Order: sequence, then structure tokens, then C-alpha cells
Amino acid sequence: MAVTFSNLHTEAGLKSVNDHLSGKTYISGDQLTKDDIKVYGAISEQPSSDLYPNASKWYQAVSAKLASSFPGKAVGVRFGSQAAPAEAAPAKEAAKPAADDDDDDDIDLFGEETEEEKAAAESREAAKASTKKKESGKSSVLMDVKPWDDETDMKKLEEAVRGVQMEGLLWGASKLVPVGYGIKKLQIMLTIVDDLVSVDTLIEECLTEEPINEYVQSCDIVAFNKI
Repeated sequence: MAVTFSNLHTEAGLKSVNDHLSGKTYISGDQLTKDDIKVYGAISEQPSSDLYPNASKWYQAVSAKLASSFPGKAVGVRFGSQAAPAEAAPAKEAAKPAADDDDDDDIDLFGEETEEEKAAAESREAAKASTKKKESGKSSVLMDVKPWDDETDMKKLEEAVRGVQMEGLLWGASKLVPVGYGIKKLQIMLTIVDDLVSVDTLIEECLTEEPINEYVQSCDIVAFNKI
């Protein structure tokens, strides 16, 4: 027998819901679906736990979820095309036959996640990933850049070093420090985004490779501090 909103208050309708819920985990922390709320509103009261144990547990779980989201007692609340039982409702209103609704007949009461719900979940995950990337840590690095000899043009050396540009790399202040025999080294500050820039890769693949290695003999990390 197909379950419809018009027969959910009958024994046959409750039995169908109870059988369908066999082995289910009920709501257990998940978000309520539109069908959960529609079916809940179509059942006038909690099913008997002796006759319909599965439906009873499901009804109790939905009630608890709605109570936490909407504190207070629901009176005359309408779910979709169904009306929840109101206190002291007039007898003639209770006797009024349920309106026919072809769209509600044979509905999948506990269907799979809709395309809209899947898209919303994917959007939330993308937002989390984006936020995580924005919160990525940074580090402050002090680097020594050594020339080949005292004839190396240190101005061109510094221009070549600062010419290395990549996402997550910011060059800072610098100075020339004497090391002896008329040779000076370039000591330079840089700030990096840890997830985007590796200092080892920067040195091995950029600062000591052509054409910069015409001026740079080697690089050493003097200090490395998390910001």
C-alpha cells in the first residue's frame, strides 16, 4: 500500500511508516529534511511505542530536533499543506476531510539527498577550504646571499635576488655585511606564506640557478621564525 499524507493517521499508514523505518538510524544529529517535517506534521500524535516502535522513535527524534530549533509549544503550526493539531480545535474543523493533494501522494518520505542539498554541502566545504588557506601561517626569514668574489657587482646581485617573484613571497630590508678580504655578503629579510613557499626550493631552484648564479655563489638561512 502506498503511503500518502491522507492515510498517515490510520493504522495502515502508520504500519507502512514503521516498516519503512526498520533498521534506520532515525535523525541522530542530522538535519531534518522537508519530507521529515511534512510527515511529522501529518501525524496527529506520537505513535504507540508498542505497536509502532520504529515510527515512535522517529517521531520522538523529530520532536526533539524541532524543540531545540523552535523553543516553546507549537500551536496551530502548518507544515506544507498539512496542519499540525491545534489546542481546543473546534469539532467541525477536526471532522473536515483532508484536501486532496496529488503532489503529496506516493511521495518518497525519506528520499536521498537532493541536488540542491548536495550543492549547498559542496559550497560549505569550499568555503571551509578557502578560509583555511587564508589562515595559513607565515614565517620571517633572514638570509645571507654570498657572492663569488670581491669583483661581483653587489648592486646587480641584489637586483637579481629581488627579481625572484612568486605568490606568498615578500622581500624586505637588506644590507651589505663585510666578510673579509674586501668581500661583502647580502643579508636580506623575507616573509613567506608557509603553504605556498619553501625556502629550500627558493634557494635550490631560483637563487642558485641561471641566470642568478652568475652573481650568487650560495645562500644560508641565518634565522627562521614563525609569525
